[in-house]
Amino acid sequence: MADFGDMLRAAGDFGLFQKILLIAIWIPFLLLSFIFASVIFVESDPERHCNTDWILGAGPNLTEEEQLNLTVPREPDGSLSRCLMYAPVNWTLDSIRQYGLNHTTACRDGWVYDQTLYQATIVTDFDLVCDKANVVEVAQTVLGAGILIGSLLFGPLGESFGRRRTIQIPVLFLFIFTLTGGLSPNYYLYLASQFGAGVGYGGSRMNAIVLMTEWIGITKRSMGACGSQWSGAAGLACMAGIIYLIRDWRLAQLVMAAPMGLVAVYIWFIPESARWLLDRGRTEEAKELILKAAAINRRTVPESLFEKIAVNKTVEKGGIRVLITSPVLRKSFLILTLSWFAVNLTFNCLSFNVGKFGLDIFLTQMLFGLTELPAHLLCFWLLELAGRKLSLMFTLLVGGLVCLSILAVPAGNAIAVTVLAILARILMILGSSICSVYIQELFPTSSRHTAAGLGGLATRVAGLLAPSLNLLAVYHYSIPISVFSSITLVGGALIFLLPETRGRELADSTAQAEVQSDGPKMEKGRRSITDEHTAVITSSKL
Repeated sequence: MADFGDMLRAAGDFGLFQKILLIAIWIPFLLLSFIFASVIFVESDPERHCNTDWILGAGPNLTEEEQLNLTVPREPDGSLSRCLMYAPVNWTLDSIRQYGLNHTTACRDGWVYDQTLYQATIVTDFDLVCDKANVVEVAQTVLGAGILIGSLLFGPLGESFGRRRTIQIPVLFLFIFTLTGGLSPNYYLYLASQFGAGVGYGGSRMNAIVLMTEWIGITKRSMGACGSQWSGAAGLACMAGIIYLIRDWRLAQLVMAAPMGLVAVYIWFIPESARWLLDRGRTEEAKELILKAAAINRRTVPESLFEKIAVNKTVEKGGIRVLITSPVLRKSFLILTLSWFAVNLTFNCLSFNVGKFGLDIFLTQMLFGLTELPAHLLCFWLLELAGRKLSLMFTLLVGGLVCLSILAVPAGNAIAVTVLAILARILMILGSSICSVYIQELFPTSSRHTAAGLGGLATRVAGLLAPSLNLLAVYHYSIPISVFSSITLVGGALIFLLPETRGRELADSTAQAEVQSDGPKMEKGRRSITDEHTAVITSSKL
């Protein structure tokens, strides 16, 4: 009995066809980081003062310093108040100077913001300061909620409608809502756009990795996930450079939407997963795609392979039911999901604090991106050398300890904190890449997309919780770090219970996936049963 792995090897498991597919999908990953652009344009408390131009009616020749001295009260430390002004009066300038103003009020005519760092941010455009300062975190939370819903919605749909469709529709979401986000006239439409872009992000990311993985052979399988992460890191570095040059969040948003529009056009021409088509019993469509891949790779697939698939292949129901009813797969799913959750909780907590490490925000953001590029190349090498299990344990356990070590750094040592944060973030992004490879190798084709989607859902929950966890720093700065570091260490320890999947063909049935998870002895026994069953079928045909 032939399986998809046999046909893929015959058609070429990493030829020109796979390389074109990788490039076509890596480009969107390069752009996915850009949806975080406007969120980075956030300062929790930018330099500002109330707009007090009302006094210019009484004294049009006042200098800016004189105007502020007369109309804005001082804080106890001598600085100008950021949220209060003296109430306007219908007096002459001489009377104001003689008697002074004493009655304070909240800013009535908006604020004047310092533009040294940014020309415009979502904070300055929507006046998210003073009594509205807390809603700044809402933008991050809404984006995280959109990513969560996208993972929940498009993940399981991939089992029913295919990998291809659940990539194309989310990409359209990304383009439309990145564009509308930059054109938003108010904060509420901006939030809606962030949610829509988040849905596109959550829906497209993991589905694209699944599609790539199912088209690549054993030796290069991790290239899909690791290469995608590398592309995302490159996008992060590019985003920092674009923001540095533009300094206006609306213009940056529109500039970043332009290449996404190009992706939204060509993404409709990517191929479906032939492995999924075979799993659905759509043999003729799968055969056509495999032959097309073989032609591009300049290979030939024997017709006998298709005949064996047509005779022996049956459609297996999968989805979330398999993950719940199979004790072996349920254990693997829960452990890996917890680990993936921990990785992304730590990653997002560190990312959302990019402006609080003490160094220049542009420099820190670019370092975050640039240091990831060699790390993802290392990830591919590490997965093939040490395997999935040992690599994931190492990244989580060491990463958790590095995060805890931040608490030992003396306050004010911005360089040391930034170095540790970057190191921890590199380890977490490696862990995320390994999880995305691991989860696809542990589960069968009938539930692979569901497992990856629900696992991705856990990571989105982590992204949703990260801003709220960071807010606990108001009680003590060590609380967020202690929480996400501890969860990461627990997740790393539990990985010991998972099987190694390096060098194994992707499972096409639940039985095969359970064999791989149960261990080599059961695999040997069940393989003998399968061989006997195949021999019986063959003899009956004869």
